[in-house]
Amino acid sequence: MLNCEVLEPGGTADAAVIWLHGLGASGHDFVPVVPHLGLPEKHGVRFVFPHAPEIPVTINGGMVMPAWYDILAMSIEREIDLEQIESSSAAVRELIQRELDAGIPSERIVIAGFSQGGAVAYHTALSYPKTLAGLLALSTYFATAREVSLSEANRALPIHIFHGTRDPMVPESMGHTASQILQGMGFAPRYRSYPMQHEVCMEEIQDIGRSLRDWLQLD
Repeated sequence: MLNCEVLEPGGTADAAVIWLHGLGASGHDFVPVVPHLGLPEKHGVRFVFPHAPEIPVTINGGMVMPAWYDILAMSIEREIDLEQIESSSAAVRELIQRELDAGIPSERIVIAGFSQGGAVAYHTALSYPKTLAGLLALSTYFATAREVSLSEANRALPIHIFHGTRDPMVPESMGHTASQILQGMGFAPRYRSYPMQHEVCMEEIQDIGRSLRDWLQLD
């Protein structure tokens, strides 16, 4: 089981958000975002921020760092280690199962991911065999569009894609491509961009909060 930072709600948890960080970061990264989401005081949402394992990353000279999978080349298509992305996806499925075992229905579990974590979030949510509440894809790309096995349970999965127009790490074109691929698969993703680089901004954080309030019926 992945080590995680966990933020519990004030009362009993009745929903969960599993939020994956980007390359070289940690589960601590998005913890400070939660108070700014604008959720109701008694929201009942457990936030789970897993830490990626530390592995050598080819594009960074083989340096060992937190990563969900190895990136072999920074081409627009991205050459990645598919076995590792599947391994990370399996680890996220374990976290989903832990929430199910704690009494949270799958329909009240949101998967979110930033950059590399977003690629794992795509792969996990779209293939998960039980209906999920939604998918948040932040400054990321659909790395396994050709390989993923779509789950019938999540054919109507709500997907919100947020991206920076000035992103030098994951160009916005990769976000648009993901949206187009998803539409071709029969999904109806919502796309929104912000005048930022490879990061998050307050306007986006507020939009994430709106997505969570909508999907989890928190208002």
